[in-house]
Amino acid sequence: MITLTGTPTLDTERLHLRAPRPHDAAAFIRFYASDRSRFTGGPKTERAAWDFFCTELGHWVMHGFGMFTVTRHGDDAALGIVGHWFPRTRPEREVGWVLFNPADEGQGIAREAAQACIDHAWNGLRWDTIVSYIDPDNAASIALAERLGATRDPNAPPLGTDKPALVYRHPKP
Repeated sequence: MITLTGTPTLDTERLHLRAPRPHDAAAFIRFYASDRSRFTGGPKTERAAWDFFCTELGHWVMHGFGMFTVTRHGDDAALGIVGHWFPRTRPEREVGWVLFNPADEGQGIAREAAQACIDHAWNGLRWDTIVSYIDPDNAASIALAERLGATRDPNAPPLGTDKPALVYRHPKP
C-alpha cells in the first residue's frame, strides 16, 4: 500500500484520522460528483474531483499537514475528510470538515474529528489562530462551528474568491 510517510494520525474515542490513501479516492470522487458537495466547491466532474483528491495529497507533501481521512476504529472505510487546510489562496489557516454520506451525519462524527484537529492545530502544529470558512447557506456547518465554540469574525480577511464565505474563528484554549 502506498502511504504518505511521516504523516501523523489522530485517534478519538470512536475515530481514526489518517492521511488520505489511494483507495479513498472512490468515496471522495462520489461525494464530489453529488449535489451534497455544493457547499465545498462541487459538484465536480470525475476528472475535477480526481484532481482535487490529488491536491489533498499534495497539500500534505507541501505543508506537512492536511485533511485527514476519517474512519471508524476497526474499519478503514472513509467517512469523510476533516483537518487542516492552508493553500496559497487562503489568507488564514483553516480547520474544515466534510462527511461523504448523509447516513453518517447527526452522530457527532464531524464534531469529534474536528475537535481532534483543532486540538492538534493548537498543540501539535502550534498555530496561533484557526478559522473555518463556511458557505453562508450551509446551516449544518455553521451549527457545527458554533458547537465547537467558534464565533463569526466579520473583520477577518475575506476568502478572496467569487463565492462568499463566512469566517468562523475558533477560540484559543
